Amino acid sequence: MDLKVLRCVVAVFCVAVLSGVEANAQVNVTQEHNNPSRDGVYVDAAFTPSAAINLTRDLNFNGAISGNVYAQPLYIEGGPSGPIIIAVTESNNVYALNATTGAVIWQRTDLGPPVTSGLPCGNINPTGITGTPVVDLASRRLFLDALIDGPTKKHFIFSLNVDTGATTPGGWPVDVNATATYNGMNFVSLAQEERGALALVNGIVYVSYSGYLGDCGNYHGWVVGVNINSPSTVVAWATTAVGGGIWGHGGVASDGTNMFVVTGNTFNTGGNWMGGEAIIRLQAGPTWSGQPTDYWVPTNWLSLDSSDTDLGGVSATVIDVPGATPSQLVLALGKDSNAYLVNRNNLGGITSPVTQANVSGINRGTSAVTYHTSQGTYIAFHNDAGSIRSYKITATNPPTIVFGWSQNQTGRGSPWVTTTDGTNNTIVWVAGVAGDQRLHGYDGDTGAVVYAGGGANELMTGTRQWNTGIVARGRIYFGADNKIYAFRLPAGTPTPTPTATATATATATPGPIQLRGQGKKLGGINTSRLKWRGATSANVDVYRDGVVIATTPNDGLYDDSTGTTGQASFMYEVCEAGTGTCSNNVTVNFGP
Repeated sequence: MDLKVLRCVVAVFCVAVLSGVEANAQVNVTQEHNNPSRDGVYVDAAFTPSAAINLTRDLNFNGAISGNVYAQPLYIEGGPSGPIIIAVTESNNVYALNATTGAVIWQRTDLGPPVTSGLPCGNINPTGITGTPVVDLASRRLFLDALIDGPTKKHFIFSLNVDTGATTPGGWPVDVNATATYNGMNFVSLAQEERGALALVNGIVYVSYSGYLGDCGNYHGWVVGVNINSPSTVVAWATTAVGGGIWGHGGVASDGTNMFVVTGNTFNTGGNWMGGEAIIRLQAGPTWSGQPTDYWVPTNWLSLDSSDTDLGGVSATVIDVPGATPSQLVLALGKDSNAYLVNRNNLGGITSPVTQANVSGINRGTSAVTYHTSQGTYIAFHNDAGSIRSYKITATNPPTIVFGWSQNQTGRGSPWVTTTDGTNNTIVWVAGVAGDQRLHGYDGDTGAVVYAGGGANELMTGTRQWNTGIVARGRIYFGADNKIYAFRLPAGTPTPTPTATATATATATPGPIQLRGQGKKLGGINTSRLKWRGATSANVDVYRDGVVIATTPNDGLYDDSTGTTGQASFMYEVCEAGTGTCSNNVTVNFGP
């Protein structure tokens, strides 16, 4: 099957529309990052770079809700009230809003009180609905997990009619305490937090669980599966050791058949691996074979355990790299600053990954994206070091992880991606959650700024860590405390005609400057020696990873002391000072 066709099949939508105009084909965002793979890609022909530059907040969109928001909103069409936005809050409130006006169509504020005290640790208060829900379009039902206070604090999995908010009769909601067991272990809600997004795969809704911030209590990494047509059928998997939480915002990823989760550190293992620091592949149910084909663990897992350096800092992302061997991969990004790619058809057990790379910064709590352009396959993510970074996955045997670009960006949000047709005009978006609280957009190939956050009207408030936005019909929606924000492209944005090549949006113009780079150690510090020729200005600007680090005399030589000591990779460019006349890009790599 043609790759473009395949991507459209697995996507929730693959449609070109005029901004603000109804098309025959429905557009639906039913889950975290739009697809079971958690790739975060939205195909919307209105989102050309030239249009995205002029994105503005829709000040006529009400969007008022009640409660703190960590979950991504959803967008659903095909119901009696027209297009709606689904939003959930930590107050255990659920809302359906008119997607144009932001007015409330229905709301549920009676699911049960959230937990405000009595948890052994944690940093979310109140704690109610944290993970992003999922919608089954065929039955038009919304599935979510809510932590409800009472004499016994309990997680409940709900099924609601997405058009009315009514609870589905016949066994819903599901009491997770009463139904979830694995190998003699019973699920205990008091120890388990539900951060990750829910997944719906072949008629089963999957819910992942971690502990609370502080690693308190006897929590485990759990995945609970409920048959949506027989809610009394509850199957679960859990880490054998205490710990091993599934912490990432994306929760459970899937290739359409198998489910993938990434676990964190475990405790008191006696040196025996017991489910932590791993990529786990689950079959329907969930069931787990226990065979090396269905888990991957780094060889230094015990060291990661001992230092609380979770492999599972970010949720799993399913990646396809055409031309690579192997080409069907799954990504883990850890608190150890490494990215790991593993063959998802044979994870391999406790062994080396297919490839890994130091990606310069701790990663935790968020979800990554993967996207394709005419230049290749990329991953992108926001790290704790205050930057959003992109890396290319090479179509080689085996594939490798090569630095693409980086931009300084405050906050700790999960990115998402727009493209006009699946490969062209790719923009990587992120919100400065708990940072500058603005949207930002970057060219997917170069990292050049496409959208810089807008003006006074585009400032949001109350954005929460880990969260991500969605795209539908020429709009971006983003959830924050007590409000859903809507941003729109300029009225009358034309529908572009897709072209065979990517639209260049970088501001720098490659010129006659020729740049070379070499890595060396000076005093134990990774130092890049840059040499260039062809510049005619008195001074040049030196860029590292897209940011000016120095303006220096045009004498053809500059040594950049990076401040790092271990494995690292940096991309350089030299431009005539204050201009767009620039050199080629050069990547300097340092080994461990």
